[in-house]
Amino acid sequence: MTELAAAFPVDAAELDRLRARLAGAAAGAGVLDVAYRTVDSPVGELLVAATERGLVRVAFAGEGWDAVLQALAARISPRVLEAPARLDGVARELAEYFEGRRHGFDVALDWQLSAGFRRTVLAHLATDVGYGSTASYAALAAAAGNPRAVRAVGTACATNPIPIVVPCHRIVRSDGGIGNYLGGPAAKATLLALERGQA
Repeated sequence: MTELAAAFPVDAAELDRLRARLAGAAAGAGVLDVAYRTVDSPVGELLVAATERGLVRVAFAGEGWDAVLQALAARISPRVLEAPARLDGVARELAEYFEGRRHGFDVALDWQLSAGFRRTVLAHLATDVGYGSTASYAALAAAAGNPRAVRAVGTACATNPIPIVVPCHRIVRSDGGIGNYLGGPAAKATLLALERGQA
């Protein structure tokens, strides 16, 4: 493979053009079910993925992107392709958020990776806990209609497929402790500090 690569070198720009052509052809033929790209952020590089319905996944590097892409292929469709153009709006809104210029997201969301009570919790999270504020797991359980389901709320936050955009980082322990986070405690602290204007 190394000899072949040396015999037919392709620069990064050409590879990007080829990828864009492939993504365009796949979209035109209606065979691009899940598009993905990566974006830089203060909490590390993020993988973002979308279906035609909207943003379906935001993943931290620590989650293992190969595993994330395999899960998307298994749960949604095997037709997964790196197609950055479909996610330009998401990338722009995330950049604005990380620059402190955006306090909420307007991108369409595809909720198919969440169901039942978890989906209810995430819906409340997306609408009830505003930028720069926090709520406890217990408060979110009450808002979701089941005050005793604190542990289930923790599970919903831990399995949130669209972190940052659906802000599970705003949920903290009742004693004020930061609690767990899929992206790690340092990422959670960074996001909370950013929203408080301390980043």
